[in-house]
Amino acid sequence: MLFLARITILCLTLSAGRLFACDLALALAVDVSGSVDHEEYRLQMDGLAHALRDGVISEALVRGRAQVMLVQWTGASRQQVTIPWTTLDSFQAVDDFADRVAENPRIWRNYSTAIGDALEFILPRFEPVRQCKRRLIDLSGDGLSNEGRPPRGLHRRLKQAGITVNAIAIEASEPDLTAYFFENVIAGEGAFVITAASFREYPERIRKKLLREVTRQSARHGGDPVAAPFGR
Repeated sequence: MLFLARITILCLTLSAGRLFACDLALALAVDVSGSVDHEEYRLQMDGLAHALRDGVISEALVRGRAQVMLVQWTGASRQQVTIPWTTLDSFQAVDDFADRVAENPRIWRNYSTAIGDALEFILPRFEPVRQCKRRLIDLSGDGLSNEGRPPRGLHRRLKQAGITVNAIAIEASEPDLTAYFFENVIAGEGAFVITAASFREYPERIRKKLLREVTRQSARHGGDPVAAPFGR
């Protein structure tokens, strides 16, 4: 009887561990380079906050006990975690996090675009959440990397760390930005780029992007995100 009791306790413990395990660690990386004006910054932050409150997205985050953080990035050596890793294990936690995103003050205004440096900055910051099954960087940007190390040079280290990079290309002034992100920025199995033709289009596109990421939707074509294998 004692043996059976111990087995029962062990099974319950393992089940509880699976129930409360973190499914997703998500780093939201927002471009605040000099090409992004005040209104465009607000469109990004307000759009991101609104997307997090979407019913399907928030439910998926809560069910997966997601860990989420916010990073602002611009030129070389200018990246900062503005909201640290936060456990989204309730709808209230999601709402609170979304409020913090919407209220997040801008750190920089007049610097270049260093995508590789942003990825290098974020990569080791997944160490505290390495228990999460999936590790994902969600990077938004409106320009080519023009400073610091090339983003493609980080692909091997990202792969070794089990980190996927998806991107949203805001083509307000760079019409070929999606292709550049496809070739140089995204990394990991099933990584994809989604296009926003302008900052005005960003809120709806980031909602669709997060929906796909947190619910593991399969790739589709015709305006939806374009899937790409690692290293493409």
